[in-house]
Amino acid sequence: MQGKVEEIAHKILTAAKELKLTSGRGPTGIAAAASYIASVLTGERKTQREIAEIAQVTEVTIRNRYKELVDRLMFQISL
Repeated sequence: MQGKVEEIAHKILTAAKELKLTSGRGPTGIAAAASYIASVLTGERKTQREIAEIAQVTEVTIRNRYKELVDRLMFQISL
């Protein structure tokens, strides 16, 4: 992934931490979901499966963390 994706993912993780959305959640799953969201936002789309394989988490984990982050951080993502 390019630098812009990493930058956005980092901002998502920072916001999630400030809102205490990471409490009780696996850090790898949160990071994977943030990477997925960032890839969608930048148009450098990666599938949940691709990110899950790299992060060694399940697609379900990414989907669940994705939903939580998008709902709580009030993103509007068009799929």
